[in-house]
Amino acid sequence: MTNAVQQALASGQYGGAIWLEGSPNVEETIYWLNLLIDTTVPIVGNASQQPHGAAGNDGDQNIIDAVEYIVSRVWADETGRDRVGAVAIQNKQIFAAREVQKADARPGGYTATGGHGGIVGRISEEFPATPTVLTFVPARRHTSSSAVNLRQLPSAVTGVRREGERIVPVPVHIKDAQGDLLPRAIPKVTIAKEAYQYAGDAAADDPTGEVDILARIENNLRQAPLAGFVGEGLAPYGVMSVDMDAALRRAVFSGITTVADGVPDEMRQPARGRRPRQSHPGRVRGDHGQAGRVSGGL
Repeated sequence: MTNAVQQALASGQYGGAIWLEGSPNVEETIYWLNLLIDTTVPIVGNASQQPHGAAGNDGDQNIIDAVEYIVSRVWADETGRDRVGAVAIQNKQIFAAREVQKADARPGGYTATGGHGGIVGRISEEFPATPTVLTFVPARRHTSSSAVNLRQLPSAVTGVRREGERIVPVPVHIKDAQGDLLPRAIPKVTIAKEAYQYAGDAAADDPTGEVDILARIENNLRQAPLAGFVGEGLAPYGVMSVDMDAALRRAVFSGITTVADGVPDEMRQPARGRRPRQSHPGRVRGDHGQAGRVSGGL
């Protein structure tokens, strides 16, 4: 999919792209395209919260609004390049790809998440007559300026693998000779969620109670040289139980990339986890508050 989108937009034949996908997944795909696709034209994600043909179906209007956004050129800078990055357009609202989340299964159930802002503009209305406008432009790198787009990615990176009692670095080719992304370039990312505040049976610095994390570490070392963990700690600072913390430290010292982040304050509410106060050596501090979006960055 990534290669097909890149090839289409690199052809110069299109003024933009509209990605249609089911509402539970479109937010993740749009963020992925925002990171990986090297393009200067806009990418818009649409979904429908009501079945096609149902009274009040929102999907058709979302597609019309995506076309309106592309032809309006509010996204263009003074040189004609996209200055916003990939967006999702739902119910007249324009969301930055990094900060859109489906919070409820109903029309209008999308919300901004992961910090301040997120809704960057609105689509035109016929009555009263109002134009498509942007209220602000995200400062984060995206698409053509992304540090991890297909043009910027190296042809190979270093992963890790277990050989007997040793963990050794191994080269992993992630692009072919034509520059297309290879399937094995997609890291296997595990999201480990902290679900309780009291761990009375956990001994300090003893990871043995986190059997699922330990099993995943061993499986990754055997089968997935490119892998990572996202540890979702308690809001707002990403606090984890001592055994989960110890298990993720083992992942770090096994050569597996590990990120610590905070979870949303409440279920079905915008994610506003904060960056953890401190992190152990080798662990990356997340600043988004939504593990799925952080895992895309891995």
